[in-house]
Amino acid sequence: MTATIAPKTLLKHPSFRLFWLASVASTIALQMQIVAVGWQVYQLTHSAFDLGIVGLVQFIPSLFLVFVVGHVADRYDRRRVARISVAVEALAAGILAAGSLGGWLSKEVIFVVVFLIGAGRAFSKPTLSALLPTLVPPTILPRAVAGSASATQVAIIVGPALGGFLYVAGPATVYLSSCALFLLCSLVLAWIPAAQDQPVRQSEPATLRSVFAGLAYIWSKPAMFGAISLDLFAVLLGGATALLPVYAHDILHTNSIGLGFLRSAPAVGALSVALFLAHHPLKGRVGRTMFIAVAIFGAATIVFGLSRTMFLSLPALAILGASDMISVVVRSSFVQLETPDAMRGRVSAVNSVFIGTSNQLGEFESGITAALFGTVPAVLIGGIGTLLVIGLWMRLFPQLYQIERLDAPLKRG
Repeated sequence: MTATIAPKTLLKHPSFRLFWLASVASTIALQMQIVAVGWQVYQLTHSAFDLGIVGLVQFIPSLFLVFVVGHVADRYDRRRVARISVAVEALAAGILAAGSLGGWLSKEVIFVVVFLIGAGRAFSKPTLSALLPTLVPPTILPRAVAGSASATQVAIIVGPALGGFLYVAGPATVYLSSCALFLLCSLVLAWIPAAQDQPVRQSEPATLRSVFAGLAYIWSKPAMFGAISLDLFAVLLGGATALLPVYAHDILHTNSIGLGFLRSAPAVGALSVALFLAHHPLKGRVGRTMFIAVAIFGAATIVFGLSRTMFLSLPALAILGASDMISVVVRSSFVQLETPDAMRGRVSAVNSVFIGTSNQLGEFESGITAALFGTVPAVLIGGIGTLLVIGLWMRLFPQLYQIERLDAPLKRG
């Protein structure tokens, strides 16, 4: 791959096409698992708190492995690291299938296996994020990020709906299908050719300084730290997805198929935005656009929390996903363009922990809040909290608000 290659469409770029396919396969597998695990745990316990525990045990490996993951991604072949990580996720899916078929899958066993899934994701997610910029020229990286995000959203639409339908045949069917897709992802990653013109990464000794370099780099860039932390607190507070099984069962009075549609709804909105941005990148005032998008995310969370019908809940979740996608594209493109390749693994690992904190730890926060105050108040508190964070971050990180363009991130408008 040479830096002068500029394909007419992203999917005509061979390496990106394989990367896109691998992302679709792994994300569909993960989303199917999420639906099955959430529904199965709630059927076993009828406890919002236990749904929160699922998010917590999935997050813990990311927190403790963050600096190891980043160093591994910067020292070794990222394709190989990602393949091994995805294989671990396939193993976890196989264990869930075996436990469901054998009848010995208790909530405690599910928590242990979800911990294993979290360990695999701790390596695969940041490694794939660091791999993407080496597959396309820097000039089209924002489009590639949006294109990659569209793959994720396609999978998030298909995965939960497919998982909900397959769950009718039993959870083992969902888990076996997930296992097969994870294995397919690992195979496709092996087909991605090594970039010939990328500088050879030196095998830097694993000192404390090198291991913590990613965190130090982010801390030294106020706008980058602001973008990452804004996403962390907004989604940490506004994440209502952990409570979707409760909404589906107790509030909207639907079944596993309805839960699948609720899980898919944010991705429908996100996919629409991702496809648009892949062809029409943001032109200017992207910092302000990011803040507006997060505000819409908070407002949509409040609307969903108050809804009592699928007719309102599904559009609210779709708007939530669309606004979140704008923030994702701005943040991801900005972080990758501002980070040298030799640091991308470590920076991506830290970024992944922030994202994991907002998602998995956000699920735990939602479960705790719901157990204390009730499901609907928990969602409303989160949405209102997101709006408050936006106002605070505009004062703390004016550099972030003033970002004008993604191809020149620190140009002031």
